This record gives sequence, structure tokens and C-alpha cells, in this order.
Amino acid sequence: MTIFDALQNIQGLSLLYSIAAFIVALVVIVFVHEFGHFIVGRWCGVGIETFSVGFGKELFGFNDKHGTRWKFCMIPAGGYVKFEGDANPASMPDNSAARTPTNLHGKPVIQRMAIVAAGPIANFLLAIAIFAVGAMIIGYPYLRPVVSEILPGSAAAEAGIMVGDEIQSVDGVKTKSFEAVTEAVFMRPGEPLVIELKRGGAPITLTVTPKPIERQDNFGGTVKVGQLGVGHTRQADEPIYERLGPVNALMHGVERTWSTISLTGQFVKKLFTGQQSVKQVGGPIMIGKFAGDAASNGISSFIYFIALLSISIGIINLFPIPMLDGGHLVFYAIEAVLGKPLGPVAQEWGYRIGFSCVLMLMLLGLFNDSGRVTNVLFGT
Repeated sequence: MTIFDALQNIQGLSLLYSIAAFIVALVVIVFVHEFGHFIVGRWCGVGIETFSVGFGKELFGFNDKHGTRWKFCMIPAGGYVKFEGDANPASMPDNSAARTPTNLHGKPVIQRMAIVAAGPIANFLLAIAIFAVGAMIIGYPYLRPVVSEILPGSAAAEAGIMVGDEIQSVDGVKTKSFEAVTEAVFMRPGEPLVIELKRGGAPITLTVTPKPIERQDNFGGTVKVGQLGVGHTRQADEPIYERLGPVNALMHGVERTWSTISLTGQFVKKLFTGQQSVKQVGGPIMIGKFAGDAASNGISSFIYFIALLSISIGIINLFPIPMLDGGHLVFYAIEAVLGKPLGPVAQEWGYRIGFSCVLMLMLLGLFNDSGRVTNVLFGT
């Protein structure tokens, strides 16, 4: 069996189908991210030379009436907006350029911070819009948080949770759906949680510590998560689809986006504190696999995948690493405190370190992906 055949047969998905789905999702997200930078930059009166989706050789493009070159390039692994005064796509300042009124680096620091922050914010707004529109058109599907089964020896069994109990909240977080219960404990393995529930109409409060378990992903890797050990079968209760009005749908979009940001933040924190393994960091192969899975489940599933990936890219771009938006924000914050920008040498070294960090993250993701593919091919 060839590598291509093995990858093609992962859960019956075509490799090319996964690649195509991944590229479509990435192009949409990159365009929205860069448009956030672009539109706020234009509002602030900054000259914009290039709006690029992708890197490398230009495939097609056009110039708008302001002289900005809009282009799509061969390698769809990101994008950039090159403002007037930028030395390169990473937005390093060109210190030899005149500080004209349209030069980005001649603008007040608060405007530059707004332009930089607009990219990740656009990613979050895209997710909010997808979740909100989905809640209005399709409806928000959920299962009632009623326990229909309990795993023997689980945290729930040890704490005294019983079949028929309706979970009201987990550690102060309201749980309208059974999915919300799962999300509330997913990134909390080994942490005592206060659970409020109803049993026969009477309120009960219990303290439960989710047991840490290692769950296998689709490539043979593992992820450590918290498990209560309760279940809710569809046979016991059909899912409820609740269509929301515009205001409630928007609130749902905001809440779901914030919940995803919070869970991702907890995961990142545990990576840096050693509570989660770096082997869980994925690269383009894993993301492409997820994209293919989502696309094969229908257009709505794929659009929700775009929302989740958009949130992830927004968060990653806020990491305080030079070259990323978060690194630019750190530089601008230092400038706001000192009253002047860091010197060219300090910025140059910052970007070099940032490039090294980004490169190491990419190599880590590729290394982990190669291990997952090896597991699929050889069962190691």
C-alpha cells in the first residue's frame, strides 16, 4: 500500500478532497484576517501597496482605484497587507522611507495598534457571524443535560450522580445542553468542580473531579481531557433545534466564540506548563484532515469548521511573538510607554527571534503530523 493510498483511505476520505477543503477554508480565513488590517488601515488614512492572499508567484490580481494591488498567489499558506512604509510583508518599518502622512509608521501608536489588532478581531467576528447566522437559519441543536447513562467507576459514579439527574451548571457555568456539560469539563482534568443538578425536581450540589483520560485522535495521537463519565443517548432524548432571533443569535455567536477562545487559551496554558503534551500540536496535515472530515459531513459542518479554524488563527496571531500581530502590539505598547519606538537593532533582533519561534512551531506541527501519518501507515 502506498502512502497516497493510505492517506486516501483514512475514514474513506480522498487526500485531494481534504487538501481542497483545507485550501478553501484557509483562503476564506486569510482574506477576512487581512481585510481587517486593510479596512482599518484605510480608515486611518494609511497608504496600502499590496493586499495578498498567499505567498510566492502571483496567479492573478488587479489594481484598485487607490493603487492597491490585490493579488492571489501560488502558496495559500497565509497572506499579508503591505502598507506604505513597510520594508517587507512582515511589516518591519522601512527606516529610510519618508514619514509622509500616509506612512504607517508615522501614524500615532494608537492607530497602528488598531490596525494590527483588526486582523485577529476580524477572525473572531467571522466566527461570531457564522455561529449567529447558523443559529437563525438552521437552529441551535442541543441535547438536554439529562444523564441517561453512567460509566462504572467514573468520577460521576463516585460522586453520586444518578441516571435521570439534570445538570444545571458546572463550576458556575450554566449548562443548557449536554454538550455544554462536556465542554465545561473537557479541559479540566483532575480539577474539582462544583456541579449543581436537579433530581426529581429537588436541587442538589456535588463536587466532582473529572478523571484525566487520553483520547486518541484520528491520526493515532493522544490528547489528555477531563471525563465525568456521564452519557446522554439520542435514543433517550432527540436533539432539540432552537432557532434564535437576531439578538439572541448574536449573543449565542459571541458566547460560543468566547467559549472556544477560553478553551483554546486553557489548552495553550497547559502546553506551556507541561500539563498537556506538545505532541498534540498539529500541522497542515492534521488541519487538512479535519477540513476534509468537516466538508464530507456537509456544507454546514464545513462552515462551522471555518469558524473554529478562524478563531484558532486569530488566537495564534495574538501570541506575543515578533512577526505575528501580537508581537507588533508588544512593540507598540513599549513605544507607548517609552514615548519612542525601539531602536532598529532591537527590532531587527526581535523579528529574527520571532521568525525562529514561528519556524519552530511549524516544524513541530509537521513533525507531529509525520508521526500521525506513520501511525496510520504502520500502526506504530
